[in-house]
Amino acid sequence: MNQHEPDFLVLEYITVTKDPRTGLVVAIGGTEKAADILQRTGGFLSAAGHHGTYHRLPHGLPVEQQRLKATTASHALLAAGHNVHLDPALNMLSFPNGDRDAAQRYLGHLAERVSAAETSSQVAEVLTEIAAPVNGLLPLTREVVVRAALAARALEGTPPGDELDHIDRLGDITHSMSMAARVILHARNHTARAPQKAPTPPPSTPRPPGSRRR
Repeated sequence: MNQHEPDFLVLEYITVTKDPRTGLVVAIGGTEKAADILQRTGGFLSAAGHHGTYHRLPHGLPVEQQRLKATTASHALLAAGHNVHLDPALNMLSFPNGDRDAAQRYLGHLAERVSAAETSSQVAEVLTEIAAPVNGLLPLTREVVVRAALAARALEGTPPGDELDHIDRLGDITHSMSMAARVILHARNHTARAPQKAPTPPPSTPRPPGSRRR
Protein backbone atom coordinates (compact mmCIF):
# COMPACT_ATOMS: atom_id res chain seq x y z
CA MET A 1 0.00 0.00 0.00
CA ASN A 2 1.45 3.35 -1.05
CA GLN A 3 1.73 5.98 1.66
CA HIS A 4 0.87 9.52 0.55
CA GLU A 5 2.95 12.27 2.10
CA PRO A 6 0.85 15.01 3.77
CA ASP A 7 1.48 18.69 3.08
CA PHE A 8 3.15 20.89 5.69
CA LEU A 9 4.15 24.54 5.58
CA VAL A 10 7.86 24.96 6.27
CA LEU A 11 8.49 27.49 9.04
CA GLU A 12 11.67 29.24 10.13
CA TYR A 13 11.61 27.62 13.57
CA ILE A 14 11.30 23.91 14.20
CA THR A 15 8.06 22.36 15.39
CA VAL A 16 8.03 18.69 16.37
CA THR A 17 4.48 17.44 16.65
CA LYS A 18 2.10 14.63 15.74
CA ASP A 19 -0.08 15.22 12.71
CA PRO A 20 -3.68 14.33 13.66
CA ARG A 21 -4.60 13.39 10.09
CA THR A 22 -1.91 10.77 9.55
CA GLY A 23 -0.58 9.93 13.02
CA LEU A 24 2.93 10.75 11.81
CA VAL A 25 5.43 12.54 14.02
CA VAL A 26 6.76 15.38 11.91
CA ALA A 27 9.40 18.08 12.26
CA ILE A 28 8.65 21.22 10.28
CA GLY A 29 11.13 24.00 9.60
CA GLY A 30 14.80 24.44 10.28
CA THR A 31 18.04 24.50 8.32
CA GLU A 32 20.13 21.78 6.72
CA LYS A 33 22.10 21.55 9.95
CA ALA A 34 18.86 20.95 11.86
CA ALA A 35 17.87 18.30 9.32
CA ASP A 36 21.16 16.51 9.92
CA ILE A 37 20.54 16.50 13.70
CA LEU A 38 17.00 15.18 13.22
CA GLN A 39 18.26 12.35 11.04
CA ARG A 40 21.23 11.39 13.22
CA THR A 41 19.66 11.63 16.68
CA GLY A 42 16.01 10.83 16.02
CA GLY A 43 15.94 8.73 12.88
CA PHE A 44 13.78 11.27 11.03
CA LEU A 45 13.37 10.89 7.27
CA SER A 46 13.29 13.75 4.77
CA ALA A 47 10.09 14.14 2.77
CA ALA A 48 9.14 16.56 0.02
CA GLY A 49 5.86 18.41 0.48
CA HIS A 50 4.15 20.99 -1.69
CA HIS A 51 5.43 23.77 0.59
CA GLY A 52 8.97 22.48 0.99
CA THR A 53 10.92 19.72 2.67
CA TYR A 54 9.92 18.48 6.10
CA HIS A 55 10.98 15.52 8.21
CA ARG A 56 9.02 12.67 9.73
CA LEU A 57 9.54 9.49 11.69
CA PRO A 58 9.03 6.19 9.86
CA HIS A 59 5.55 4.74 9.58
CA GLY A 60 4.39 2.16 12.09
CA LEU A 61 6.51 3.10 15.11
CA PRO A 62 5.02 2.35 18.55
CA VAL A 63 3.92 5.41 20.50
CA GLU A 64 6.73 5.10 23.04
CA GLN A 65 9.30 4.92 20.25
CA GLN A 66 7.79 8.03 18.67
CA ARG A 67 8.04 9.89 21.97
CA LEU A 68 11.60 8.71 22.62
CA LYS A 69 12.88 9.71 19.18
CA ALA A 70 11.04 13.05 19.17
CA THR A 71 12.34 13.95 22.64
CA THR A 72 15.91 12.91 21.84
CA ALA A 73 15.99 14.87 18.59
CA SER A 74 14.37 17.97 20.11
CA HIS A 75 16.87 18.18 22.96
CA ALA A 76 19.75 17.66 20.55
CA LEU A 77 18.42 20.57 18.49
CA LEU A 78 18.10 22.74 21.59
CA ALA A 79 21.65 21.89 22.63
CA ALA A 80 22.84 22.99 19.17
CA GLY A 81 21.13 26.37 19.58
CA HIS A 82 17.99 25.85 17.49
CA ASN A 83 14.54 27.16 18.41
CA VAL A 84 12.30 24.14 18.93
CA HIS A 85 8.72 23.57 19.98
CA LEU A 86 8.09 19.97 21.08
CA ASP A 87 4.50 18.85 21.44
CA PRO A 88 4.02 18.13 25.19
CA ALA A 89 2.32 14.84 24.30
CA LEU A 90 5.61 13.69 22.75
CA ASN A 91 7.86 14.88 25.56
CA MET A 92 9.09 11.87 27.54
CA LEU A 93 10.60 14.19 30.16
CA SER A 94 7.24 15.67 31.14
CA PHE A 95 5.80 14.53 34.45
CA PRO A 96 3.38 11.61 33.96
CA ASN A 97 1.40 12.65 37.04
CA GLY A 98 1.01 16.28 36.04
CA ASP A 99 -2.80 16.19 36.19
CA ARG A 100 -2.75 14.41 39.54
CA ASP A 101 -0.29 16.93 40.98
CA ALA A 102 -2.45 19.80 39.73
CA ALA A 103 -5.53 18.26 41.37
CA GLN A 104 -3.68 17.89 44.66
CA ARG A 105 -2.52 21.50 44.50
CA TYR A 106 -6.09 22.61 43.79
CA LEU A 107 -7.45 20.74 46.81
CA GLY A 108 -4.68 22.12 48.98
CA HIS A 109 -5.52 25.61 47.76
CA LEU A 110 -9.18 25.13 48.71
CA ALA A 111 -8.15 24.01 52.20
CA GLU A 112 -5.95 27.09 52.57
CA ARG A 113 -8.74 29.38 51.35
CA VAL A 114 -11.29 28.07 53.80
CA SER A 115 -8.78 28.13 56.67
CA ALA A 116 -8.00 31.77 55.93
CA ALA A 117 -11.65 32.78 55.37
CA GLU A 118 -12.68 35.93 57.21
CA THR A 119 -16.32 36.03 56.08
CA SER A 120 -19.09 33.46 55.71
CA SER A 121 -19.35 34.26 51.99
CA GLN A 122 -15.74 33.14 51.52
CA VAL A 123 -16.59 29.82 53.17
CA ALA A 124 -19.65 29.51 50.91
CA GLU A 125 -17.47 30.01 47.83
CA VAL A 126 -15.31 27.02 48.78
CA LEU A 127 -18.35 24.85 49.51
CA THR A 128 -19.71 25.79 46.07
CA GLU A 129 -16.56 24.52 44.38
CA ILE A 130 -16.91 21.24 46.26
CA ALA A 131 -20.60 20.51 45.66
CA ALA A 132 -21.79 22.58 42.68
CA PRO A 133 -24.25 20.38 40.72
CA VAL A 134 -22.35 20.32 37.41
CA ASN A 135 -18.70 21.17 37.98
CA GLY A 136 -18.33 20.57 41.71
CA LEU A 137 -15.59 18.25 42.90
CA LEU A 138 -17.96 15.83 44.60
CA PRO A 139 -20.42 15.40 41.67
CA LEU A 140 -17.49 14.93 39.28
CA THR A 141 -15.99 12.31 41.58
CA ARG A 142 -19.37 10.58 41.79
CA GLU A 143 -19.49 10.44 37.99
CA VAL A 144 -16.13 8.65 37.95
CA VAL A 145 -17.38 6.08 40.48
CA VAL A 146 -20.57 5.51 38.46
CA ARG A 147 -18.58 4.86 35.29
CA ALA A 148 -16.19 2.60 37.17
CA ALA A 149 -19.13 0.55 38.45
CA LEU A 150 -20.60 0.21 34.96
CA ALA A 151 -17.25 -0.77 33.47
CA ALA A 152 -16.55 -3.30 36.22
CA ARG A 153 -19.99 -4.87 35.82
CA ALA A 154 -19.54 -5.17 32.06
CA LEU A 155 -16.13 -6.81 32.50
CA GLU A 156 -16.86 -9.10 35.45
CA GLY A 157 -20.53 -9.95 35.03
CA THR A 158 -22.87 -10.90 37.87
CA PRO A 159 -21.28 -12.82 40.79
CA PRO A 160 -22.78 -16.05 42.21
CA GLY A 161 -25.81 -15.57 44.43
CA ASP A 162 -23.99 -16.36 47.68
CA GLU A 163 -21.11 -13.95 47.00
CA LEU A 164 -21.07 -10.36 48.24
CA ASP A 165 -21.44 -8.04 45.26
CA HIS A 166 -18.97 -5.24 45.86
CA ILE A 167 -19.84 -3.62 42.53
CA ASP A 168 -23.46 -3.20 43.61
CA ARG A 169 -22.18 -1.54 46.75
CA LEU A 170 -20.59 1.11 44.53
CA GLY A 171 -24.14 2.09 43.59
CA ASP A 172 -24.93 2.62 47.27
CA ILE A 173 -21.81 4.74 47.61
CA THR A 174 -22.74 6.95 44.67
CA HIS A 175 -26.16 7.54 46.26
CA SER A 176 -24.43 8.55 49.49
CA MET A 177 -22.18 10.90 47.53
CA SER A 178 -25.24 12.56 45.97
CA MET A 179 -26.79 12.99 49.40
CA ALA A 180 -23.53 14.43 50.75
CA ALA A 181 -23.44 16.96 47.90
CA ARG A 182 -26.99 18.07 48.76
CA VAL A 183 -26.08 18.48 52.43
CA ILE A 184 -23.03 20.55 51.50
CA LEU A 185 -25.13 22.74 49.20
CA HIS A 186 -27.69 23.33 51.97
CA ALA A 187 -24.83 24.31 54.27
CA ARG A 188 -23.47 26.56 51.52
CA ASN A 189 -26.84 28.31 51.17
CA HIS A 190 -27.14 28.76 54.92
CA THR A 191 -23.59 30.11 55.14
CA ALA A 192 -24.14 32.50 52.24
CA ARG A 193 -27.26 33.95 53.93
CA ALA A 194 -25.62 34.33 57.31
CA PRO A 195 -25.12 37.96 58.35
CA GLN A 196 -21.58 39.11 57.97
CA LYS A 197 -19.80 39.66 61.24
CA ALA A 198 -19.00 43.31 61.69
CA PRO A 199 -15.30 43.96 62.05
CA THR A 200 -14.22 44.67 65.59
CA PRO A 201 -13.22 48.34 65.90
CA PRO A 202 -9.73 48.97 67.18
CA PRO A 203 -9.52 49.92 70.86
CA SER A 204 -9.68 53.64 71.43
CA THR A 205 -6.59 55.33 72.74
CA PRO A 206 -7.28 57.08 76.06
CA ARG A 207 -6.71 60.79 75.94
CA PRO A 208 -4.05 62.06 78.30
CA PRO A 209 -5.46 64.11 81.18
CA GLY A 210 -5.35 67.85 80.61
CA SER A 211 -2.65 69.78 82.35
CA ARG A 212 -3.75 71.66 85.49
CA ARG A 213 -3.87 75.39 85.42
CA ARG A 214 -1.91 77.20 88.03
